[in-house]
Amino acid sequence: MTDKVLEVKNLTVHFYTYAGVVKAIENVSFDVYRGETFALVGETGCGKSVTARALTQLIESPGRIVEGEVYYHKNGESVDLLKLEEEEIRKYRGKEIAYIFQDPQSSLDPLYSVGFQVSEALYAHNKVKSIKEGIRKAVDILRTVLMPDPEKRVSNYPHELSGGMKQRVTIGIGISNDPKILIADEPTTALDVTVQAQILNLIKEMKRKYGATVLLITHDMGVVADMADRVAVMYAGKIVELADVFSIFKEPIHPYTEGLLKAVPNPLIKIERLETIPGTVPSLINPPSGCRFNPRCPLASQICRAKIPELEEVKNGHYVACHNR
Repeated sequence: MTDKVLEVKNLTVHFYTYAGVVKAIENVSFDVYRGETFALVGETGCGKSVTARALTQLIESPGRIVEGEVYYHKNGESVDLLKLEEEEIRKYRGKEIAYIFQDPQSSLDPLYSVGFQVSEALYAHNKVKSIKEGIRKAVDILRTVLMPDPEKRVSNYPHELSGGMKQRVTIGIGISNDPKILIADEPTTALDVTVQAQILNLIKEMKRKYGATVLLITHDMGVVADMADRVAVMYAGKIVELADVFSIFKEPIHPYTEGLLKAVPNPLIKIERLETIPGTVPSLINPPSGCRFNPRCPLASQICRAKIPELEEVKNGHYVACHNR
């Protein structure tokens, strides 16, 4: 793959709180290629969502993007999204890069009908001349995301819909402007298993139909196996391993990746007790010196506690940040 659509370099985000500076993500770098599904995976609090929000400057106070570059490539031209003023970045949010947030209950406005909210996304990027025209188009968009009875649902308010329906609305808002990149931030959170499968299949279909690139954020390794082409594993604000999905599952190198996979139940093997990763996620106000995983790592040595490992290519397209690889 050579056609990069997104290039992230040394992205660093800190949150300045009364308790201290939370180093949410540090020197995160990765590339996303056109047409692929790229997954960011890791435990809750590892920095996945912060990374995704930082791409289009959606970091609110007390957070701050300390450094980094995010290049968006289109038609042979590149623009650093982090250098754009607020008016300019708005032209990219929703139109070029759209989000499906993990909790539709909080991302949808309870005071407006779902038809109005889909219409608003169209109107903001001049796809329609009025909200009224947008609501008519919203019917077709809701039909596209397999919303039952879309003519009626456009008049409904979020509290009148089920969790799966609300997630379909957020997907509809996301695809309404035919974005080149669709960022799905744990899109199946709080949904039952049957609805989860429907939503994931819907995202696959939207990707195929619109030719979008998907940046998938999840902590579910089963979702990663089903959806992703390449995977970046995050731990405590850093990427520790990056490779294609087959290499991650068949030949994981970083001890944290191995621990994540061993904690996933295998229906083909009878296991009395699942393995766990000892210890807890470290404080990002005072993270461990050296490798941030070293207090929990079975392979940790003196160099792990003294020196931060760099993310280096150990095989073709397989990157690992570990002194003991």
